[in-house]
Amino acid sequence: MGIQCSRLMPCCANSQVKASVLEAPDTEKEDRSEANNWPAFREFSLEQLKNATSGFAVENIVSEHGEKAPNVVYKGKLENQMRIAVKRFNRNAWPDGRQFLEEARSVGELRNQRLANLIGCCCEGDERLLVAEFMPNETLAKHLFHWETQPMKWAMRLRVVFHLAQALEYCTGKGRALYHDLNAYRVLFDEDGNPRLSTFGLMKNSRDGKSYSTNLAFTPPEYLRTGRVTPESVIYSFGTLLLDLLSGKHIPPSHALDLIRDRNLQMLTDSCLEGQFSDDDGTELVRLASRCLQYEPRERPNPRSLVAALAPLQKDTEVSSHVLMGIPHGDATFASLSPLGEACSRKDLAAIHEVLENIGYKDDEGVTNELSFQVWTDEMQETLNSKKKGDVAFQQKDFRVALECYTQFIDGGIVVSPTVYARRSLCYLIGDMPQEALNDAMQAQVVSPVWHIASYLQFLALSGLVMETEAQVALKEGTALEAKRSETSGHK
Repeated sequence: MGIQCSRLMPCCANSQVKASVLEAPDTEKEDRSEANNWPAFREFSLEQLKNATSGFAVENIVSEHGEKAPNVVYKGKLENQMRIAVKRFNRNAWPDGRQFLEEARSVGELRNQRLANLIGCCCEGDERLLVAEFMPNETLAKHLFHWETQPMKWAMRLRVVFHLAQALEYCTGKGRALYHDLNAYRVLFDEDGNPRLSTFGLMKNSRDGKSYSTNLAFTPPEYLRTGRVTPESVIYSFGTLLLDLLSGKHIPPSHALDLIRDRNLQMLTDSCLEGQFSDDDGTELVRLASRCLQYEPRERPNPRSLVAALAPLQKDTEVSSHVLMGIPHGDATFASLSPLGEACSRKDLAAIHEVLENIGYKDDEGVTNELSFQVWTDEMQETLNSKKKGDVAFQQKDFRVALECYTQFIDGGIVVSPTVYARRSLCYLIGDMPQEALNDAMQAQVVSPVWHIASYLQFLALSGLVMETEAQVALKEGTALEAKRSETSGHK
């Protein structure tokens, strides 16, 4: 579909000339230096990923359709404290394990700051899993369609499509031009609020499966004809994302193109953006979207020309993404710490002891794994008594005895209690044994995935191990979990 010139839509010749004079960066040199910042791709065991996700706990599901999705994505944490996202495929998705590994390794070679990089996979029995960097600040769909505090600013929307175009250009340059079902759920935001493209979409959901799960109205016309994804199909999907960012809604391309033909840009533009951009900027983005949505695939631009067209449109480039997004960052994250969070940040172990003593075993309700039927032996009774002795010693601040008693109880294996692990973790911290304290804090989280105290204890242990970056992440996690807990209890 061609677009005629008008006052609102000047001829594109000037903008194309302006775009073409932008010099391409030396991406090869950048790629080499960037690759050193990420771990090498590796194969994980199923046991490692079970531990990382607290046994694939429902609380750790982050994918759009939750448990009902055919392929579920979980958040998790490796032993080295790296946060990860784990995509668990439907059991019948990839029957040929070798083919799955080949595909995963190929995607795993990519390393770029515009991607949520794939760092590993698991192919064990009939289990097929992918492991990528975890992006903590939600999806583009969340920030664009379901925002809570502020709509996404125009400058940030332009940055999103620019970074996304750069990600596609990088993948294309590395021989991975096909992306399956590019949509607003595939764009994720990292800890700095920068948009990144999920690498999960570089692999199909199954060997023979569909490449598009979205509504047919958003599917490239040639895919409907042939059932095959081409590099040009990806550009069509990029065009639908441009419309999403311009309108703040998920408008079917056919409807959007009708509005464009009728010069009805006002109906197409998000009312939240009023006064944030000029007619020229809006027109440029509309023109680019309509080029991406051309019916004939060969008439669509390639990723390099998308980057060239979007570069000169960028605004507020000196402002950090987290500022534009209104995402708490660094010290601001901890501006409103709870009393417990404050005690942790001060490393006030006496105050934390008091908190653990006061809550008792309330937080074990519903998560303690006790044997429902057991022939009680003298040995088992002795194990239970060791917990009681440990509780008395803990109350009296005799942490050496408490540690011994809790160890006897844990080794007895009758009950798995997150509170006992938390109490022993604190005993280890007081005894200046941060590694042991970290192990117990992580074990408490395995048993109770959304327990804020486990995260706070991890912060203290990681600080003791001088792992400050990881410690700050754990403190942030503890703060978020505690806030969510308070919010939930407030609604009851």
